[in-house]
Amino acid sequence: MDFALLIPITMFVCIAYSVKVVVDAYTRRRIVESRGSEDMVRSLLEGEAARRRHASLHWGCVLVALALGFGLVEATGVDHATPGVIGLLLGATGLGNLAYYVFERRGAKASA
Repeated sequence: MDFALLIPITMFVCIAYSVKVVVDAYTRRRIVESRGSEDMVRSLLEGEAARRRHASLHWGCVLVALALGFGLVEATGVDHATPGVIGLLLGATGLGNLAYYVFERRGAKASA
């Protein structure tokens, strides 16, 4: 693989993420400066914290499922990419997303 190609892709991703962070911070600052109600500011911050927790749960489920998929690939002794290996890893990713959905639904029922 040509690693020189990864440098501009990584730079683009970093710039896009930086712009997103700056715009989000600017938006929050404008809401606070506009003398928004204290409840609105509190709910904005709590909503952001909840989104961060949910994102961590989501990626945790997906990465654990992928790790199990890679472990299965290693256990079978396959040393090159085949359609079966790719299918196994895609299935593990799907199972990780489904596990996140189940955990999220269970958490929503518990908090209701």
